[in-house]
Amino acid sequence: MNAPEGFRCGHLAIVGRPNVGKSTLLNRLVGQKISIVSRKAQTTRHRITGVLTRPGEQFVFVDTPGFQIRHKNALNRLMNRGVSQALHDVDVVLLVIEAGRFTEDDKRILAMIPEGKTVLLVINKIDRLADKQRLLPFIAEMAKAHPFAEIVPVCAASGIGGEELLDAAARYLPESAPLFGEDDMTDRSERFLAAEFLREKLFRRLGEELPYGMTVEIERFEQEGALRRINAAIIVDRPAHKAIVIGRGGEQLKAIASDARRDLEKLFDGKVFLEVWVKVKGGWADDERALKSLGYE
Repeated sequence: MNAPEGFRCGHLAIVGRPNVGKSTLLNRLVGQKISIVSRKAQTTRHRITGVLTRPGEQFVFVDTPGFQIRHKNALNRLMNRGVSQALHDVDVVLLVIEAGRFTEDDKRILAMIPEGKTVLLVINKIDRLADKQRLLPFIAEMAKAHPFAEIVPVCAASGIGGEELLDAAARYLPESAPLFGEDDMTDRSERFLAAEFLREKLFRRLGEELPYGMTVEIERFEQEGALRRINAAIIVDRPAHKAIVIGRGGEQLKAIASDARRDLEKLFDGKVFLEVWVKVKGGWADDERALKSLGYE
């Protein structure tokens, strides 16, 4: 793909412990919701690529799952493997932490980043600092903790600091032709996005009731003009989890499917017929063969 002389393009990994706002940051930077978001940790399970093209530069962001320090089943091993691979493959690492907090888990993730890799520290959730005067001393403290290329405070939820972060990151992109078209926002398929958006609604609707042993499999995805027909199975680990997802009289499942359909119609800019049911598949999260069949790599 041709590009003007001096054009910059590169891969940037967004990493951090669970629930620091990585997916919210990706969606904000790209300008489109492509990575699901909830208040519950471990929402993101796949590497999601988001693309942003500006005059003279293209950012290829890789949103990674939160690195799992404590959980060791096959699903979490695969997720951690994806984070480690992303750290080696990218040109720039965006390490996301929460304002005013630099935990032992943050330190462990920083230590995983390959030596010599360009690392920008993204201090997120600056709006939640009760004492705003703490921000500058915290930035000074972090500057002493590691030779970060840049330290950028942001609020991913509102967009504060987003342009400053892009300007800072652009300085470290290599000169290269763009990898994606100017209007591309992700390399993920519509089928994949449909599964993710449905999974998000499970997180949002069920909250603390939601079992972690749950995923979504798209069994049918067909497009007829502007209409998309999607059949999806919610995979749970136990029969009791199936009852939670379905709810009394099936009302919970209907609400989850309805919420997902509305979001998908906005995303695809067309009518969506979404049919959803629940299946029990015990032990799927600790079975690498089952995980690969469900799209985990």
